[in-house]
Amino acid sequence: MLRIAQVLKSNGTEGELLVSFFDIGPEDIDLQEPVFIYFDGLPVPFYFESFRRRGTGRALVRLTGVRSLRDADELAGRALWADYFQEEEEEDLTGWTVISAATGEAVGTLAGYEDIPGNTCIWVERPGGEQVLLPFHEDLLVCMNEEQRSLTLTIPEGLL
Repeated sequence: MLRIAQVLKSNGTEGELLVSFFDIGPEDIDLQEPVFIYFDGLPVPFYFESFRRRGTGRALVRLTGVRSLRDADELAGRALWADYFQEEEEEDLTGWTVISAATGEAVGTLAGYEDIPGNTCIWVERPGGEQVLLPFHEDLLVCMNEEQRSLTLTIPEGLL
């Protein structure tokens, strides 16, 4: 799925939301298709009940099941995802050096991927052949250097 927007805040008391779109414009949204919001690592589908553009990259929307200020406030800050956009093919990063953001030192080489639903992970081969499984999420990616073929990651404490 492709992350298409972020819920900025609630608007009014009837569950309306102000959303900001990422690399797409509001005109590219298929209002007949669901968008997904993750709860406890699982995508929950929502359909648009209303959609009013606000400028070039924002819209006021009503989603199914969101009927009150309380419901809308619960969604504030969450991302909207869609599965009907053609995503670019992801680059294979196998063989790239993985660097710890905390120490600035190489921790190993990316050896493969483990696609756990809602939690993509990478296998990192450490010196000596030991492999460790690390979470691979955009929030943990600090830097991606194509010239040096390296990824700098914030690695949660205790995983190495």
